Amino acid sequence: MDFKTLGDQVTNGRIFRGSEQKPFLAPRGVFVAKNKLFVSDTGQNRVFIWHTIPSTEFQEPNVILGQLEVEDSGRNSGGDVNASTLQYPSGLWSDGETLIVADAWNHRVLIWHSIPTSNAQPADVVLGQPSFDTNLPNVKGIGSDPTAQTLNWPYGLFSDGKSLWIADTGNRRILVYKNIPKENYASADEVIGKPAFTTRDYNNDDPIWPYSIKINSKGQMAVADTQFYRVLIWNSKEDALSKPADIIIGQDNFDACGQNQFRLAPEANTLNWTYDACFYKDGILVNDTGNSRILKFDTIPTENNAFAKAVIGRKDFTTSSEFKGNMHGTKSAIYWPFSITTEGDTLFVADTGNHRLVICDLKSEV
Repeated sequence: MDFKTLGDQVTNGRIFRGSEQKPFLAPRGVFVAKNKLFVSDTGQNRVFIWHTIPSTEFQEPNVILGQLEVEDSGRNSGGDVNASTLQYPSGLWSDGETLIVADAWNHRVLIWHSIPTSNAQPADVVLGQPSFDTNLPNVKGIGSDPTAQTLNWPYGLFSDGKSLWIADTGNRRILVYKNIPKENYASADEVIGKPAFTTRDYNNDDPIWPYSIKINSKGQMAVADTQFYRVLIWNSKEDALSKPADIIIGQDNFDACGQNQFRLAPEANTLNWTYDACFYKDGILVNDTGNSRILKFDTIPTENNAFAKAVIGRKDFTTSSEFKGNMHGTKSAIYWPFSITTEGDTLFVADTGNHRLVICDLKSEV
């Protein structure tokens, strides 16, 4: 990789490809907690755990979830769904003790009450399904109405260690559990984006296709709302239960939905298929997936359609995913990143289009 393509906001760039025996394939989720690294190796239906942050290009995982061996990659391990299998895992959250995984194409969320210590270790709790052996959308299948217990393509999730928020993407809503459930098929306590748990219709001021959720220490909530090319921010997570977002990044108003605001090239205030965001210090990093870049805001915007302060992954704000440097391949720069997270001043990017992680240090001053 040409690390100069990351720009002047970061330093000490390095690449991590996972297991040398069978490297990542389209990893869509990355999370770090207490120096443990968690990666959803989405294209191979498995989650990897490293007990320390790898410092080399390849390192064998300490634990594999969803498969018995590192060489295995089949959906639901090539068989029927159960407590040990995964199908297209995506969002992750951990505090270093509990692990929660959005098992998206099994239409469920899996919870391990302690960090797994063995390959294919069964989950302790399943949400969205009445048992570990079922996996239809909304339990009854496509077209079925959602309930407080069901899920349909849950891609993202977040916890503060007590409560749990799930981006129930296919149902165009966010489910809120006041406490991390300890029983299977638990009912959510609240819903964001719908007037009731069984509602299917939506308005433009609701989350349209919520893909990820992040909440900072101040209680501010950011939702990557992919289909309308925007990130929604509530100044208080409690307000999200009863009112539209306070701020929109990427669009001027709730009815605007243009890809890069219908422009031929991206700019400092536009987005294209954004799949994640990450609070960092007093500001926020926005994962602008379709433009293969990360927009950096030093403070949380106070008005819609704010301009980013800086960009990571491209030389300037108007360079898109498809640029001259990608003419003969995409590996010189990040390409279609789906997930970002920080640990201290280190940024971890799931560089999904290049089947790798990019790890770099954020400069404190530029």
